[in-house]
Amino acid sequence: AAKSLGANAMFRVQDVTDAGQWRESLDALVARWGRLDVLVNNAGIAAILDIEQMTPDNWRRTLGVNLDGVMLGTQAAIARMKKSGGSIVNMASIEGLIGDGTLPSYNASKGGVRIFTRSVAIHCARSGYNIRINSVCPGFAETQMVSGALATLKPEDAQVFAEKTLERIPMGRFGKPSEIAAAVLFLASDESSYITGSDLVVDGGMTA
Repeated sequence: AAKSLGANAMFRVQDVTDAGQWRESLDALVARWGRLDVLVNNAGIAAILDIEQMTPDNWRRTLGVNLDGVMLGTQAAIARMKKSGGSIVNMASIEGLIGDGTLPSYNASKGGVRIFTRSVAIHCARSGYNIRINSVCPGFAETQMVSGALATLKPEDAQVFAEKTLERIPMGRFGKPSEIAAAVLFLASDESSYITGSDLVVDGGMTA
């Protein structure tokens, strides 16, 4: 049905922490469509563990997916975009803007994504590559990652966490995935042609 509406897509399973798989995926993409215009680094994981509960394994796994994966994807995309230009959108988070006592590894990874994005945006602009690189900072949204993290808590604890979080959001609700996607689409498109190295916060007013 999607094909009849003009959709033309390719699906691949990929480990974002593996540089070799990034090369294979992007080479397959370029072989099929001829060029890479947009990359969205969207893979992410979260575990609700405070610093005293934190294990080295959880810390490394969270930073591996959320930060190393963004670096590897960005590096592989720049190599394929620098002649033709493009847009890279990195999924950061308001958790990279403010601290949360129960999310130290996630905070560290998303703060890293934000400042990494600025660094590579400057490099690409100064190098004349016509590649823009920005980050989107979603607030709490109705996504599998949020529901998955809440599912690791006891039901009553998850309820308290959700209620406390809603109290912090002036708009009084969680975001919809489509609302985050609209921000990504804006940064991916030519509508944002003078925007690079920036954060677009989509959080219902939570960090305001």
